[in-house]
Amino acid sequence: MQFKISDMNKNKMYFIGIGGIGMSALARYFKHEGLTVAGYDRTPSSLTASLEAEGMDIHYGEDEVELIPDEFKHNKDSVGVIYTPAVPAVNAEYRWFADRGYEIIKRSAALGFVARNKKTLAVAGTHGKTTVSTLAAHLLTQAGDKGCTAFLGGIAKNYESNLLLSSSEWLVAEADEYDRSFLQLHPQAAVITSADADHLDIYGTEDELRTSFAEFASQVASDGALILKQGIDLPLYSAGKQSPKCKIYHYSLDEVCDFYASNIRYWEGGRFIFDMHTPFGELFDCTLGIPARINIENAVAASALALYAGADPEKLKLALASFRGVKRRFDFYINTPELVYLDDYAHHPEELKAAILSLRGIFPGRRITAIFQPHLYTRTRDFAAGFAKSLSLLDELIMLEIYPARELPIEGVSSKIIFDRVTASSKLMCSKDELLGILAERNLDVLVTFGAGDIDRLTEPIFNQLKIKMDSGL
Repeated sequence: MQFKISDMNKNKMYFIGIGGIGMSALARYFKHEGLTVAGYDRTPSSLTASLEAEGMDIHYGEDEVELIPDEFKHNKDSVGVIYTPAVPAVNAEYRWFADRGYEIIKRSAALGFVARNKKTLAVAGTHGKTTVSTLAAHLLTQAGDKGCTAFLGGIAKNYESNLLLSSSEWLVAEADEYDRSFLQLHPQAAVITSADADHLDIYGTEDELRTSFAEFASQVASDGALILKQGIDLPLYSAGKQSPKCKIYHYSLDEVCDFYASNIRYWEGGRFIFDMHTPFGELFDCTLGIPARINIENAVAASALALYAGADPEKLKLALASFRGVKRRFDFYINTPELVYLDDYAHHPEELKAAILSLRGIFPGRRITAIFQPHLYTRTRDFAAGFAKSLSLLDELIMLEIYPARELPIEGVSSKIIFDRVTASSKLMCSKDELLGILAERNLDVLVTFGAGDIDRLTEPIFNQLKIKMDSGL
């Protein structure tokens, strides 16, 4: 659906599902632009609390249409409604606005509208895009002439926000493949980090997903740049399909190509020093402010975008070192010789594999326990074997039930179809209510929580319990 909210001839914007990470960034943007912003979400969160503190009227629950602010119930021509596909079309508030003829658009269309008058740097990929886009925005903010505006898929720790604002012509956006949302963007330059099978409830087959990524690539400006991870095989030049007309570059961790790292050596706390090779010149002795070897590859991709957009190379080196990461991406709560606890958004088999192997590299010889909450019935069904293979890399698995998000249950699909295939030496299933009691009885070494559902609501209770145990010397 193309953007139709009368070219923004509105003074009020209502968000159905305002607590989503992408929705909240747009809400913040329109609030900054002077519109009255309100919205609904099913449950409150720290993010919705921040939005309320910024002056947005938000309510919660189910079928609470009477709580829609009165000013949004009159003069519908002045009101635009934005919704996330995570909210089903049977949602009472969606139906209330639709039945009364309000203009309603998807989040992706709203982002496409905002981006259309900017030089957009888009980051797409089935995983890795949040870290790469957030780091690219940080590099441009610290090393570009005027910074950038950025719509991010996570909370950047350097800025405590998922929205950066600037007068710059550059806009950084995470390009989401779900529901083909990224096809609303026509970027000046784009990175594609990965195109592994995912969202098969939308695409049907992996080939169809890869075709959609190729279509996204074809939308890069003809005088722009497409930066592909080395080894990604996309049908860029398939018969009958529009092909990219832009310059195509490749990047990798340490394989020689247009953008890559070399002379990688360990520093401290899982962080590394490395040299970076680019068509814009070489950067020696770069350091990255976040741990894990996979993030060197992410840094190469982000640097490629930032250098393309004119970032100063020497300032870029300083910005790499000052990057503090993204909440819920290898997010450490405790990191001591006695105990480690971190949280990560990994919810795809390849993400889990990369995260667990990174932990093995950072903490060699230590016992790794993971709490995993699968996300979506369809993803669990489609990738059960892949999840089990990745989770079998652990020493111990604690498995929670599936977080359904937008989906209804599927007969025969539960966490057990993953759990039964896991070969880790220790494993158990439990409910969220049982989790803290189980952790209290364990002598933990390295603990990580994985998942894209509501497992983040457990991170503070887990941290508080572990802190009490540490302080008491237990």
